[in-house]
Amino acid sequence: MKRSFLFLSAVLCSALALWAAGRFDGGDLSAEAKRWWSHVEKLSTDDMAGRDVGTAGYRAAAEYVAAQFEAVGLGPGANATSYQQKIGFTVFRLEEPKSSLSLFTDNKAEPLTLGEHAYLSVRVAPAAKLKAPMVFAGYATRVPQLNYDDFAGLDVRGKIVVYFTGQPAGVQGPVVSHNQSLRNQVLAQLGAVGVAVINNPATSDIPWARASQARFNPSMTLRENKTAGPQLKLSLVINPAHADKFFAGTGHTMDEIVGLARDKKPLPKFDLKTTLEARAAYTKTAVDSTNVIGIHWGSDPALKNEFIVVSAHLDHLGTNPKLTGDQIYNGAMDNSSGVASLIEAARHFRDQGIATKRSVAFVALTGEEKGLLGSRWYAENPVFGKEKRARVVANLNMDMYLPLFPLRALTILGVDESTLGDLAKQGAEEAGVEVWPDPAPERNSFVRSDQYSFIRNGTPALAFKFGYKPGTPEEATVKAWLKERYHAVSDDLAQPVDKEAAAKYNRVLASMILKAADAPAAPRWKESSPFAALAAKQ
Repeated sequence: MKRSFLFLSAVLCSALALWAAGRFDGGDLSAEAKRWWSHVEKLSTDDMAGRDVGTAGYRAAAEYVAAQFEAVGLGPGANATSYQQKIGFTVFRLEEPKSSLSLFTDNKAEPLTLGEHAYLSVRVAPAAKLKAPMVFAGYATRVPQLNYDDFAGLDVRGKIVVYFTGQPAGVQGPVVSHNQSLRNQVLAQLGAVGVAVINNPATSDIPWARASQARFNPSMTLRENKTAGPQLKLSLVINPAHADKFFAGTGHTMDEIVGLARDKKPLPKFDLKTTLEARAAYTKTAVDSTNVIGIHWGSDPALKNEFIVVSAHLDHLGTNPKLTGDQIYNGAMDNSSGVASLIEAARHFRDQGIATKRSVAFVALTGEEKGLLGSRWYAENPVFGKEKRARVVANLNMDMYLPLFPLRALTILGVDESTLGDLAKQGAEEAGVEVWPDPAPERNSFVRSDQYSFIRNGTPALAFKFGYKPGTPEEATVKAWLKERYHAVSDDLAQPVDKEAAAKYNRVLASMILKAADAPAAPRWKESSPFAALAAKQ
């Protein structure tokens, strides 16, 4: 009798799960697609001027999202009455005409052309003048968990560390990406004075001609920086086409480095024969911006103070007056698409009358393009509207999920790291969508967007992309988009988008949220995950 009861209970639970996912099916998909696209259109018009942090365009976008959150039944999430969480930023803008770079060989100076040979980044506030020797540190990666250290036996004190993007065979995956994200912090602690990156041209998303335009964009830091430690004095990006100029006299070449990286072999480490002198001028100002937060309150008295955060960044790159013709980075796929899905996923819960056990915070984040700053602030300073005793237990993030073709499968970044991945996979599959492995792990996407701020804070997190397999037309479509539209003015409303695929994704997203919100236990990192150690530190 007991066995029969358990069997019937299991069948009933399975049926309820399928029914819950099914509640997001049916209805007019084309109408949902038009509504999703209407949000993308609104947020990506020229009137929004690229939604740069601290601008009138961003403020207008934030007000629109707050109004939409209210319209779909979400409560205010910044405090009891407001949807917007205010954040202060310090803005750095390079004055390139007053800046310069020169290479010195045997005390003979060779001026470099900014934007052609290399460019200065103000992600690190540069010293007004710095002259220092250089050292090539391979991938400049230290992974204690895997006993891998490019800095072992290498003297970097007082030097500018040059490195090549990538990682060798056997030292790959999210844990490596996490450690690489800490590179500047490690270098500063080791006594280096600066860093210079050579991006692998075989894996770079953006061609140099467009990537170098980024030097005209302002960089930002949080005005209240709780984690400031030793800081580097220089950050530089070197054009791979001119890297041999830096390697002159060492016996090493760019072709050698590219070949070793292609085969995922370790890279050599060696002192460069040249010294770099940098003169940098920049302006420093202050701006405010906001995260926009709406809350779907949980119904279970024991679980409603545990929050699932569903996020997408609202900011983009603004405008670039240095460009001829179109100067507005509209950011339709990056990331109006994700914010539109926040709104529509929340609408599904309202329209279907779904009460979740845990609360769900829908958060449109600022400052992603400035270094994940809005999500970092929220992860460290979460707010929950009228509730003061709540905590974040999971994050589901969207950034450029790219609905460019029919939705057959999702790639869920981080799916194997936590029980949250198991829940999301169940939710996707019950909604009729397969989950496929990451087809481009070398892009390190798991730690390249706002989910990483939650990961660093110890919270299980995931991110989503439309799935494709290597060698397919879908892969070619994604690669072409990255080459031609990523961080380009062509990421606008004129590009081809599969709107009904996006609407289907919104239903799948709602199903995945429901799985996490109603799970008996809060998501946790798996013991096999290297990120479990981050949670243990909290």
